[in-house]
Amino acid sequence: MGCMLCPRECNADRASNQKGYCGETNEIRIARAALHMWEEPCICAGNGSGAVFFSGCPLQCIFCQNADIATGACGKVISPERLTDIFLELQEKGACNINLITPTHFIHQIIPALRQAKYEGLSIPVVYNTGGYEKADTLRLIEGLVDIYLPDFKYVSSRLSARYSNAPDYFETACTAIAEMFRQVGPPVMDSKTGLMKKGLIVRHLMMPRHLADSKRVITYLFETYRHNIYISIMNQYTPMHVFADMPELSRRVSRKEYHALADYCISLGVENGYFQEGDTASESFIPPFDYTGV
Repeated sequence: MGCMLCPRECNADRASNQKGYCGETNEIRIARAALHMWEEPCICAGNGSGAVFFSGCPLQCIFCQNADIATGACGKVISPERLTDIFLELQEKGACNINLITPTHFIHQIIPALRQAKYEGLSIPVVYNTGGYEKADTLRLIEGLVDIYLPDFKYVSSRLSARYSNAPDYFETACTAIAEMFRQVGPPVMDSKTGLMKKGLIVRHLMMPRHLADSKRVITYLFETYRHNIYISIMNQYTPMHVFADMPELSRRVSRKEYHALADYCISLGVENGYFQEGDTASESFIPPFDYTGV
């Protein structure tokens, strides 16, 4: 049977070494497994988040900052047994959680690896870090193994999602996926001593240059739907990674004026559980080296 895990439903025979839309076969490939300090404070305090960067991506946004791994250009094949060991090694290094980054196309391999790790003593929360373009049926497969969902919510406009991610159905699909994530984990549960999140939903929005109006629509939807029961993280770190001759709007970073306008809008709505990025975060220094550390 072909792969139907993500909304692309590409039907690729990945078990027979055929690559799906995500760019991957059924062999697990990762590019980095290390402590990561650049997540939201409630999931990366102390030694940092235990980030596992999986190769491939079902979304393939043209502006991707992690393009080297998203397109499958970088990654090392590992076994499910090695993945279990990686989870436990990150815990031993003091990670405050296990952060599965773009994991969905390997979900059938991740599930037994997580179960085995938990059997062997994995006790820190598991974070499911995704672009938001997910099928609810697939997310249900991992229910009970994930403590914190960390999806993107990129667009409301179908024109923008089609133009930048070849996904005109992004908004409707992400709405359904995030609703399923919230059903599974519910409102945030924080550790009273450390302030770290133990369970909950953090939705990220990467602001794009010249698209303030759509960003406001994203925040409006999230706040009106979930109020204070989720965290909203507004990111200004969009970095032009390529020159797009036919998309000049992507050639620059988000201006301070644009970002402050969105931040002010969030405050005016009444958003309380939120994160803003300060300073010049739009830098390639925030992109970790995919050099197989920890693999």
